[in-house]
Amino acid sequence: MEGGFTGKEAYQQHFNPKDYLGVHLPFGSGSTPACEALFSFVLQKLHKAFLLSSIRGDTLIDIGSGPSIYQLLSACESFKEIIATDFLEQNREELQKWLKKDPEAFDWSPMVKYVCQLKGNRKKWMEKEETLRRTVKQVLKCDVTLANPFHPLVVPPADCVLSTFCLEAACQDLPTYRSAVRNVGSLVKPGGHLIFAVFTEETFYMVGPHRFSCLYLTKDRVEEAMKEAGFCIRWSEMASAHLPPEIADAQHVAVLVAQKQC
Repeated sequence: MEGGFTGKEAYQQHFNPKDYLGVHLPFGSGSTPACEALFSFVLQKLHKAFLLSSIRGDTLIDIGSGPSIYQLLSACESFKEIIATDFLEQNREELQKWLKKDPEAFDWSPMVKYVCQLKGNRKKWMEKEETLRRTVKQVLKCDVTLANPFHPLVVPPADCVLSTFCLEAACQDLPTYRSAVRNVGSLVKPGGHLIFAVFTEETFYMVGPHRFSCLYLTKDRVEEAMKEAGFCIRWSEMASAHLPPEIADAQHVAVLVAQKQC
């Protein structure tokens, strides 16, 4: 796996959800300060998108959920239904553990409390968890390199499609990335929204002992791909990543909110 593009088979064989969560997603006690700062920024911007910018509707599709739920914490109060998705079976299984309250599931409560604090009431974190569990109606397999990422299933277009740190890991080059943005964008209704959280200027990240490749992107390249897919950028914000080199080499994180042209 050293060097070159990390393909689907390598992910299926070597991506361990617990290793990923243990390094990248701890919040509070035991966390890496740079990772905590990075995900605090993302949670703040998703709060802005869903609760302050009033992006809402019937259905949200989360593309490349991984084993994670943090990205859905603000969205779950703005949509009646959330469809979580990922290419890897082990990630979908890990996500289902949390949804089913499996005792071995990852503890997301520090992040849930943080998001509740953004809204002004940290004590309602258990209600937030239950709201999210009720709102996630399906966990599906997806492949962003396919024209229909859910092939052979056909999923109706959604009011919003969200994707955090997925496409840059799934695409080997810029043409493939632009195609993947079009594929994901096709799942959005006219007038609906596409929201990305993206690592920029990154070439790799680590999960346990395994190194996974990332497509080197800039915020401008992401915006260009979204525009080519038929979206206009409503707003975007960026922050420095400052990740330790033993975790990843991303220089920045960007959150972009775009609307599909009617």
